Parts: sequence; structure tokens; C-alpha cells
Amino acid sequence: MKTALITGASGGLGRVFAIEAAQRGYDLVLTDMDAASLETFRQGLKRQFDIRVTAEVCDVTSADDVARLFEVLHGKGIRLNMLYNVAGVDFEGGFLDMDCEQVLDIVRVNIEGTMRVLHAALHQRDAGSRFTVVMVSSLASLYPIPLKATYAASKRFLLDFATSLSQELSGLNVSILTLCPGGLPTTPGALQGINAQGFWGRATTNSLTVVARRTTDRALKGRHLYIPGVVNRLFSLCGALIPRELLARLLFLRWSQARQGRPAGEKLVG
Repeated sequence: MKTALITGASGGLGRVFAIEAAQRGYDLVLTDMDAASLETFRQGLKRQFDIRVTAEVCDVTSADDVARLFEVLHGKGIRLNMLYNVAGVDFEGGFLDMDCEQVLDIVRVNIEGTMRVLHAALHQRDAGSRFTVVMVSSLASLYPIPLKATYAASKRFLLDFATSLSQELSGLNVSILTLCPGGLPTTPGALQGINAQGFWGRATTNSLTVVARRTTDRALKGRHLYIPGVVNRLFSLCGALIPRELLARLLFLRWSQARQGRPAGEKLVG
């Protein structure tokens, strides 16, 4: 039986990835910081699918928590075949609108936490089969985005890192796909952000279940990048052609309008 590890498993995207993997017959290892939601979700999956489901509370930015998680997996003899690196965070507001700890939390969770889990998972993989990784980045990784500068830059790091690492590990039967979605209706804050952008917010928003299914299909086929949605793929091409300084000015106008009336510091992802 193959096993998939999902970080951020209690959130919207993490949940649908877990269900998608379960439907394909994977045993699951679920991690998140919300113990009650994690346990409720574990029990629901156990009732619905004939699979083994392990749930462990884990702060991905904590070296001790991640080490403890993988000690549990080692003790149970669980080897991994797939990793969905979903855990991430963002907060509403520009750089000076957030307090410094919120800015650093974005870096800690989106970069440090992702690196911790990935490094440990690669050492806990099943060496006898292909190991597949899904790195959840964002459409924001493709652009310099004022008022979302830290978040966009953190997701750009994941995109570039995954592209490089995929080549580095290709001889070890490891495949890495980077998912760069537009809006995802994962939390009430995310929904408000989508609605605040009006038509373009709705046009760039993707169905969670469709994204989970198509991402998993592509990852298992060895693809390396997935941008869901025709509109988003067109935007990615435009972004590559427009000078980055001009692009930043245009995006600043868009986000200045979209965030009017929204409280700074509101948690949007995670």
C-alpha cells in the first residue's frame, strides 16, 4: 500500500488533496496544528475509505515537531510515496500594515516549514518506488506584487527551488510538481479577497476538487508545473512579456482597489 503525507491537512486545499489521495487508494498521514479538526477529519476518512489514516499535530516551522512526526512514522514502519506540501500562510495588508512577526510568519511557514518537511520526507521515502512531491506555490509567484510582496516572494522561492531540485533529484526517482493556482476558496478570508477583486477575482478562481484531481494526475505523470485555468495561464504568459517594473505598477493599482475596506493583519491562508 502506498502512503501520502499531507501538510495543512485541515485546510480547504489540504482536505481535498487528502480525499483525492484516499480515493486513489493511498494510506494517509495528515498533519496540521488544529488537533480537533485533524482528528474529526481522520475519523471521517476512516469511515469513508478502507485505508490507514495517521494524524499528527505538527507545527511545520518547529524542528522538534517535525522530528517528532517522522519519529512516529519511523516507529510505525511507514515509508512515504507522495508528499503534498500544502501548509502556507498569508495576511492581509502591505509590508508596513502587518506587524513584523506576521511578515516573518509568512517566511517561516511558506519557506522554512516547507523545507523542513520536504527534507525529512525525502529521507523517509520508499526507496523502492517513485516518490512524488506536490509543492503548493501560487499564481502570485509569477509576478512582483505590491501589497502582497512577502507572500508572492515566498511562493516564488518555492517555484524556483522546486524547478531546481526536481532536476537535482531526477536520478533518484523523485518527481516534483509545482502547483501555481489563482484564487482558491479555502477560508472565509480567501473568499472575501476573491470577491473584493470583482470579475477578475472570480475569473482566476479555481474549483478545489478539480485542482486536486488534475494536480495529482499531472504529478503522477511526472509533470513539473501546473497552472490551473485558461485565464491564469494567459495571465502567466502576459506576465512574462510585460516589464516587471510596469507589471508591479499595474498590480499595485489592482491590489490597492481590491483591499479597500479590508482590515490589515487578517489571516488569508493556512
